[in-house]
Amino acid sequence: AWSIERPPGDTAGCTFCHTSSEERCSTCHQRHQFDPKVARRAEQCKTCHWGKDHRDWEAYDIGLHGVVYQVNKWKPEQFDFSKKLSDADYVGPTCQYCHMRGGHHNVQRSGTVYTSMGMSMADRGAPIWNEKRDRWVSVCDDCHSPRFAREQLQALDEAVKDAGLKYRETFKVAEDLLVDGVLDPMPKDLCPDWSGQHLWSLKIGAYHDGEAYGGKTGESGEFRMSNCTDVERLCFESVGYFQTYIYKGMAHGSWNDATYSDGSFGMDRWLVNVKQNASRARRLATLEKKVGITWQPEEFWKTGEWLDELTGPYIVKNHPGKTIFDLCPDPGWLDTHHAPAEEV
Repeated sequence: AWSIERPPGDTAGCTFCHTSSEERCSTCHQRHQFDPKVARRAEQCKTCHWGKDHRDWEAYDIGLHGVVYQVNKWKPEQFDFSKKLSDADYVGPTCQYCHMRGGHHNVQRSGTVYTSMGMSMADRGAPIWNEKRDRWVSVCDDCHSPRFAREQLQALDEAVKDAGLKYRETFKVAEDLLVDGVLDPMPKDLCPDWSGQHLWSLKIGAYHDGEAYGGKTGESGEFRMSNCTDVERLCFESVGYFQTYIYKGMAHGSWNDATYSDGSFGMDRWLVNVKQNASRARRLATLEKKVGITWQPEEFWKTGEWLDELTGPYIVKNHPGKTIFDLCPDPGWLDTHHAPAEEV
């Protein structure tokens, strides 16, 4: 969605992985080598699986397992990459050893609980998740006891739950600003989002209904990474970046990521910033009301040289009354108005 929203020059990092590299054998096996010994090294995952909103490589690299890998990877007696994953006698796990156990190529099969990179709450006691937990424990007990593995997964659960408390409180402060009409600018005062609509960017999954949020009953907003209020941006970064740090850090044994490197400490900081913004907005609205000022949003929120290049304004200009969902009747992964597909 963020790649579709913006001009091509802004999103080289999105399109490189999600179009030219995704689901191609040569992404991992390297086109000019296609050597399994190369594909079994953790660095092969690094090209795509790193960055703020999918911090897999960093979490692994600076975690306990990654350190073991980095200091031993050139020693064949410690990491023999000529062996198949199912036969390997590694001194520590690589990405492939855990996520592609035995050469299985469905990487999500060995995720922990796949809930939008840890950003969504889930019933982790549901049968499908228990099955995944058992599968994970069967991988961990190559080197650890099953009890130890389950304790680590429980610690992951608790960290995600704590992050969810901050996530919900941060969003509630922003939501109250919108409902009370003191969010500047309101959704209707912005350039349209990438879908061509004026819904509140945090009205995700149709969780909020009513005219204050924009749109019709049941319609979902789209996350904005740009041209939105600072409060919305902070909310997005809190859950999209910092909560992801917590989830990925705990899942890969990177306690620094989960806590210090903009993990739980980052969520603390952004919650305070959102509260501070909200306090100022309400005080300013009170003063304006007292002196009789009716504030009109600045025009630069609606149009601009760069904003005119975005997908939303293009749709509104060239297809009046339509949204991207009308123009793509079978939008597949674009269709945020429906629940995610079941796991393959």
